[in-house]
Amino acid sequence: MINRLRLEPKELKLLRFLSCRLELPLKDENHYLNLEKGYAGELHFDRELQDLPDSCIILNDLLLENSNTHFQIDTLLITGGTIFVFEVKNYEGDYYIENERWYSLLSKTEIKNPLLQLQRSETLLRGLLKDFGFHLPIKSHLIFINPCFHLYQAPINMPAVFPPQVKRFLEKLKAVPNVAKSKNMKLAERLKARCLKENPYVRKPEYTYDQLRKGIVCGSCSAFLVPITQGFLKCEKCGSKEKMDTAVLRSVEEFAVLFPDRKITTNTIIDWCDGIGSKKVVQRILVRNYEKKGKGKSSYYQRCQREDIVNAGEEVGWITSENMGGKEKW
Repeated sequence: MINRLRLEPKELKLLRFLSCRLELPLKDENHYLNLEKGYAGELHFDRELQDLPDSCIILNDLLLENSNTHFQIDTLLITGGTIFVFEVKNYEGDYYIENERWYSLLSKTEIKNPLLQLQRSETLLRGLLKDFGFHLPIKSHLIFINPCFHLYQAPINMPAVFPPQVKRFLEKLKAVPNVAKSKNMKLAERLKARCLKENPYVRKPEYTYDQLRKGIVCGSCSAFLVPITQGFLKCEKCGSKEKMDTAVLRSVEEFAVLFPDRKITTNTIIDWCDGIGSKKVVQRILVRNYEKKGKGKSSYYQRCQREDIVNAGEEVGWITSENMGGKEKW
């Protein structure tokens, strides 16, 4: 039973939107690609867990704090009388361990030892459970989900599950006796209640409205769409076609992620979409999907709590119609 869904990280979404409209510095570009790959690996592992019995409680993407220290857990599973902590890694290629240090075989460069992060999370989680009055045993594992990954010189007792072992490992979890489910549920609710909404250490790149390319981004390949017939747009790169309404609405949501503190009016969205869509069309789309506030030139649109936005983990602020001036930065 999934008790906490995995949401797409806000940082990943922001960097993805930025990368379509601005050439990111190399450091930010590499960070973005690593986030994309990591998130894809976590989703892959989520699919592998779907066959577990309902008695298993799954909490995804926990951002917690203990002793004034933040820590993150990719996947936490409570089954029987045991807590399993999983750190999912979507590494690809050949790696090796030497003197407890991890290296890429191809580049010979050292990478962060993922075991240290796993051990740190387990220690902090154990302290948090003690504060809650729970004393369940914790078993932590690295999950290497990518079939194109291999680790040389790994100790036989390393708490890791390698790609060929994942299905066998999950079969063993299915056989764990179901005990104290009500107590496990109480613990799950305590952990969910302690989750932080924002990671205070996320670094947001600086950018201004004027720096970003205007237009409507293709939802398939991240190129830009052009009008072809009334009510439809087409990507000249991949050939995808999309209705004007859905494309403009997606662009509004991108704007809200990139500039959450700005009110947005009809004219703002027209400029953001580089003139694609008449004022009448854009206004109709906003009225149908957002709550209008104010009247006349001072009117703006406030986001409704729609299911797709909730599932995306967004808490986007204001969407308006007449404040294009200025160069706002994060």
